Amino acid sequence: MSNTLVQRKMALNRVNLPVSYLTEEDIRKLVEACKKERDRLLITLLYQTGVRISEALALTPASIRSFEGKPAMEIMGKGRKLRLVALPGNLKEKLESYAYRKGILVKERFFRINRFRAYQIISELGESVLGKRVFPHLLRHSDAIIRLRKTGNPKALQYHLGHNTPAMTLRYLSTLTQEDALRVQQEVVFEG
Repeated sequence: MSNTLVQRKMALNRVNLPVSYLTEEDIRKLVEACKKERDRLLITLLYQTGVRISEALALTPASIRSFEGKPAMEIMGKGRKLRLVALPGNLKEKLESYAYRKGILVKERFFRINRFRAYQIISELGESVLGKRVFPHLLRHSDAIIRLRKTGNPKALQYHLGHNTPAMTLRYLSTLTQEDALRVQQEVVFEG
């Protein structure tokens, strides 16, 4: 069997696995419990943009761009693929203000920690605040599920997350409820 076929089969098998995630309230508690501004920003960035921890840690002020007049980040994703990711305006302001106060130059990283330390920070916070295991990728899952519940658009979510195949993104569909589907349907308005 070819390597590509094996990867596709593995991805399809993961579609049926339950996806764990945090609620918006859980995220709020984590952010409020942070003692350092850096940690608050990192958790907020991971949650509000759905980027991978490696992508977040590589982020510099030069990564912040504009797309159709709105803030975005240019991210070097998995497989060294460049992609644009939406950046909430208030988070853009917080990042720029943080960079200014900390003297972070345009090509310097916002978060001067490694993956192990980031994992440690988030894990310790999760245990102390929520009493459960929290890891950086869980924040990515949480972003994905909330976006899917609000938009109902798995293809847009696939691009947002930088997934190669729709199969990886389809895992999140299992978290949608009938009420979520109804909310999305009610957003579609026909003029005429």
